[in-house]
Formats: sequence, structure tokens, C-alpha cells
Amino acid sequence: MTRTVTLRKMGGSVGATIPKDLADRLHLDVGDQVFVVATEKGLLITPYDPGFEKAMAVYRRGAKKYKNALRELAK
Repeated sequence: MTRTVTLRKMGGSVGATIPKDLADRLHLDVGDQVFVVATEKGLLITPYDPGFEKAMAVYRRGAKKYKNALRELAK
């Protein structure tokens, strides 16, 4: 879904308003934190932390390597 949003001056920053139907669809509310990522194709605004996937990949490698130790700790 592509939408056109007008940027506005907000104090010393530039802001954009997310349309209500999109905010509802993404379960965003006032005060929620979103992440803005500069990509080759432009800006990506997402409620998902881009560093989370990297952290999960590190966890998966560790969990696989130490699965027996983790199993014992869980007892």
C-alpha cells in the first residue's frame, strides 16, 4: 500500500503524519516508537527494530552450539 504524506516543520525537525487507517493496521498509537532506516530505495519506517533480527541470529547460533548445556539449565 503506497500513500502520499506531506512533511511538515515540527519545531526544529521535519515530521510526517501517518494516516489513521495505516496506524491502526500496524497497531501504532501515540507515543509508540518506530524506526527510520535509510535504504538504497529511500526511507523505511517500521515498528520493528532492525537490530532485533541480528540479535536473534546470534542467539540461534549460540543456542545450536550450546543446546545440551541449555537443556540441562532448563531442568
